[in-house]
Amino acid sequence: MTIIMPTTSLPPALTLRDGYLDNLSVLGLTPRAMRDRARIVDAFLGNHPDLVEWMKLPALSRCEELARTGAWPVIVYAVAHTGLLLDLELIGAKNLTGIGAAIETRDPDGFAQMRAAGIQLGWTSKWVKTLLGEGLAVLLAWTGGTTAQLTTDIIDTFETGLIATTTLKPSMLRAYRARLAGLRAILFDTKVIDTPPRRRPTASSYEERFAAVEMAPSLRKMFLRYVTVRSAVSRPSTVDCLINDLLPFAEYLTAHAPEIRHLRHLRRHHIEAYLIWNRHRPWRGRHAGAGAGRTVSTAVAQAAVLTLRNMLDDITDWGWEDVPTRRLVFRADIPKLDQPLPRALAPDIDAALMAAVDALDDPFARVAVTVLRHTGLRIGELLDLELGSVYDYGPAGSWLKVPLGKLATERMVPLDATALAALDQWTGQRGPSRALPHPRTGTVTDFLFTNHGRRLGPTRIRNALISASTAAGLRGADGSGLMVTPHQLRHTWATELANAGMSLQALMALLGHATAQMTVRYATLASPTLRVAYDDAVGKMRRQLTLTPVGRPIVPDKVAWLNSEMIKTRVAHGYCSRHESAGACSYANICENCANFTTGPEFTDVLTEQLDDIHALKADAEQRGWDGEAARHTTTAAALTSHLRQLRR
Repeated sequence: MTIIMPTTSLPPALTLRDGYLDNLSVLGLTPRAMRDRARIVDAFLGNHPDLVEWMKLPALSRCEELARTGAWPVIVYAVAHTGLLLDLELIGAKNLTGIGAAIETRDPDGFAQMRAAGIQLGWTSKWVKTLLGEGLAVLLAWTGGTTAQLTTDIIDTFETGLIATTTLKPSMLRAYRARLAGLRAILFDTKVIDTPPRRRPTASSYEERFAAVEMAPSLRKMFLRYVTVRSAVSRPSTVDCLINDLLPFAEYLTAHAPEIRHLRHLRRHHIEAYLIWNRHRPWRGRHAGAGAGRTVSTAVAQAAVLTLRNMLDDITDWGWEDVPTRRLVFRADIPKLDQPLPRALAPDIDAALMAAVDALDDPFARVAVTVLRHTGLRIGELLDLELGSVYDYGPAGSWLKVPLGKLATERMVPLDATALAALDQWTGQRGPSRALPHPRTGTVTDFLFTNHGRRLGPTRIRNALISASTAAGLRGADGSGLMVTPHQLRHTWATELANAGMSLQALMALLGHATAQMTVRYATLASPTLRVAYDDAVGKMRRQLTLTPVGRPIVPDKVAWLNSEMIKTRVAHGYCSRHESAGACSYANICENCANFTTGPEFTDVLTEQLDDIHALKADAEQRGWDGEAARHTTTAAALTSHLRQLRR
């Protein structure tokens, strides 16, 4: 780790005094003000000729003396021009007025470069000024040197020291850490450092997470070894889930089976007791407060048991020494999950929600939700999109290349006009930023969704859906605000396609499902295939009926039939209706429009009634915007009019 060390000695007090006064002379102070400054510096340096030794005094004592003597400008000059370094305790206790401007005079080129980079990343000039004057300047006052000499290790050490400082208030610590986070982004973008900014700079290591839970040292060693081995071939999110699943088992053993010090001591009755406890355990970790009084879901309980079974099977297959003597977790132990239908939004709720999304102030949220709704992407796939992901295939339209995601597969998804416009809008306003390493592969990647030099996360998308649902006045069954998740937008998109008649093979390709079993759930929705099959079956049943219930005809009421939102055909001997998504029947009115069709006077009344109904159907189709149906009814009406004209001659 390279950290710039403080100088062991400063210029003699007399030289420091003369330099300080020369620096003041360019400020245009009055003679009286100059005499006051000279008196202050003479008195202070007379008492403390060695400022390095003075800096070793307790921070609060130094602050009191500086307030009493007015000598803080002397310290600022010494820090900026003579190599005196501020310590963290003084940084925490003292208002560092003037330090920003003083340090900038020592490194004007570095500050100018950082200022330009901050503006380019999209920050306001006020925030950039705060980053430099109250972040970068303080860091350089602590470490010495210039901006170009900074490293990630220096910043990490400075931040760690701030956390341990006793004189810094919690609110000021949060402010400093926010400035340092912004400073990391600027330094990375300008290639001063090569470590990209992180959304969670305080994420715990594997060792720290297992150390935070009480357990036998031998068990901790085994769990940590297993997770470390799996991390070599698993994504970070997968490893994170493994740890979350193993920690409850460790907690259970510590609390209910403390005699278990090694995995080889496990017996079946320990597992059986754990299975019961696991199914009814409370929430844990940072979400424990939100889930107070609630037990974990079946999915969480299932994941914990699956991970435990897989770990015991893996370490046995790998030949590790500390393993149970026999298999302890079986398939029957895995909690069964319900298989609900995809949670698609109803059309009216979908329309209201998306109208509210269009009114959101956050441009990222508007674009992200719109793209999710019109492409069916998973939220992780959306955030992993890269610049240049949109491909124009001419007559085939525009397509979106979906990167490797949950199932480690790539795919192409067609873009409609709405999704394409949203992506173009974001690309147009996205400022330039340095490419970031991909969290899974380490490959330098130009991610599409970045802001201020950092990747954007899912929280803003989830919060946007909450805001849009509230603004639209959507309510759940219990009257509370309707909670809409990003994944429901994927379900809504896929359900829409399934209901429009898309084959399961095509839907499987668009959704990126690895197996047909994942897609077949959409076949149980209100799809046209099911509707046609149902209508065919009902038709066969009706033909088998020999009696008509009194007062309840098999055929629908004519008025209700005319007003129904179906594709309707009036034939001479009855009524026909089909679901809109099934399309018009290719045999509709085929006889009336056939050149070989011949009628007689005895059918005049029937044909006249049929013509009146067809005129009504034409008006209904025009009102619904079904131009093709209106044209079909126009053709049939013309044919019937011709037939009736011949009969009346």
